[in-house]
This record gives sequence, structure tokens and C-alpha cells, in this order.
Amino acid sequence: YPFMRSLMESPFPAPGKTIKVKTFLPGAGNEVIELRRPMDSRLEHVDFECLFKCLSVRQIIRIFASLLLERRVIFVADKLSTLSSCSHAVVALLYPFSWQHTFIPVLPSSMIDIVCCPTPFLVGLLSSSLPKLKELPVEEALMVNLGSDRFIRQMDDEDTLLPRKLQAALEQALERKNELINQDSDSDSDDECNTLNGLVSEVFIRFFVETIGHYSLFLTQNEKGERVFQREAFRKSVASKSIRRFLEVFMESQMFAGFIQDRELRKCRAKGLFEQRVEQYLEELPDTEQSGVNKFLRGLGNKMKFLHKKN
Repeated sequence: YPFMRSLMESPFPAPGKTIKVKTFLPGAGNEVIELRRPMDSRLEHVDFECLFKCLSVRQIIRIFASLLLERRVIFVADKLSTLSSCSHAVVALLYPFSWQHTFIPVLPSSMIDIVCCPTPFLVGLLSSSLPKLKELPVEEALMVNLGSDRFIRQMDDEDTLLPRKLQAALEQALERKNELINQDSDSDSDDECNTLNGLVSEVFIRFFVETIGHYSLFLTQNEKGERVFQREAFRKSVASKSIRRFLEVFMESQMFAGFIQDRELRKCRAKGLFEQRVEQYLEELPDTEQSGVNKFLRGLGNKMKFLHKKN
């Protein structure tokens, strides 16, 4: 009762702020509990730790690439909590983009026929449904066993979907996540970067900054005063051939279309975390090289102050 009363009397904290709640525990006496709201609210209910416990870094990147190109992905696990946590975590990796298709973290066995749908989806199934799943005429899909860190079925091209150098940088940064978090624990960088959620988020945001961070340079106004995105000019401005090839496919996705449409219709510029990182990225580039792509790890390191430049 004292805890609930103290909690109800406390103001709801602003992002990044902490409130102190007094409580009384029998045998322990009075205690003060500190509750801190994350700076970035989109990570408030995301658990990347569960994802990394179930899957290796390489597998996570393969799944990320498959979702980015809006393929069908099926998670299989023994526990409902594992399915739910991992499904929400991989969707969070797509920020600043949003998954536009069917998303069912835990699919009831009675509805398993949904996996025969020809459109993109991300669904989770309990292991007890696996025998039935294997009998169904499922079209091309990536099936992931979260309990054994292996793919039950795959397309065999998952390692070639992302630009090679950026994929290598993603992998290196994520493999060093614990070391990087420990290195940064005494630094003066953002507290959010000292957590697994913060680090993982920044790594994937950096991937998008490197691939589409120059998008705002190609939002122009037409005669009617409407904001219009110059698609081909945007793609051709990228110096890297591998990134251009990736963009050719990615720009056809519903995620990219929704992202650009949102920016075209906005009356003022977006001010989220991604836009902050994009602004920093464009400031780092010389005026004559605004369409270039900086070294992934160097750029991430400039933001987080502890990630060394990739050799």
C-alpha cells in the first residue's frame, strides 16, 4: 500500500528522467526505489537480451536482412515469452521504418494456415506446432528455431542481401557489444548507450544512416508547394555500387514507401532520434561529398565515443 500510494503521487517522468518511490518491506524497513524512463520510448518494451540469448549475431543479421526486404519469417520456440520478446525485438531493429505487413508474435495452432499466405509476414509458433508446420505447403519463407539457433528452412541468399562492408561492420559492432558497453560505462556519453538496448539500437540506426541518411537532400518542393522525393537522383547519388544495388530492392518495399510518404506529407521536419543522427551525419560530410558514405564504425564511434574505427 505505501508503495502504490507513493507511486500514484509521483509525477509521470519525462523521457530520460528518474523518479524516486518510497516503499516499506517487512523485515527490510523503508526503501527508496528509483524508476527511470528511457530517453527513447520506443525501446521501453523491447528486450534485445532475449534475442541475443536465442540467436547468434550472424543469424540476427540474416533475419534483419530478410525482414528489411519484406520476406516471410517464422519463429519457432518452446515458450510464449520467447516468441513474443524476440518478435518485438527484431521489429524494433527496423527503426526508423515500421513493419507494414502481418505481425503475429504468437500464432495460435488453430490459425497455423496463415503461414500459407503469399504475402510478407512475421509470425511466431510454439514448437508443438512444428510437425504440422512442416506438412503445410508454405511458400518461400525463413523458418527460425529460437531454441537451437538454426534455420529450419532458408532461401540460402540471406548473406548476400545487405551491402557487404556494412554487413561486416554490423557484425563486428554486435560481436563486440559487451566489450563496448563495459568500455563506455565510465565515459561521459549518453546513458542510453551504456545499455544493451541502447548500443544495439545505435548500431542498426547507423546502418540506416549510412544507406539512406542523405534522403532529406532529395526532398524538394514542386510548383504546388508539395514536398516530393526525387527517387532516382537519391539512389544514383550513392557512390557505393553495393549500396546502390541494395537500394534498388529496398526502395520498392512498403516500409520505404511509408517512410518517404510520411516525410513528404509532414509540414515540418521530423525530429526523432533517427533525424538527429542524420543531421549529425550530414554535418560530418564535406559539402562536396554529401552523397558519400563514411566508414560505418568510425561514424558510430563519433557518436558513441567508444567504438574504434574499423581497420
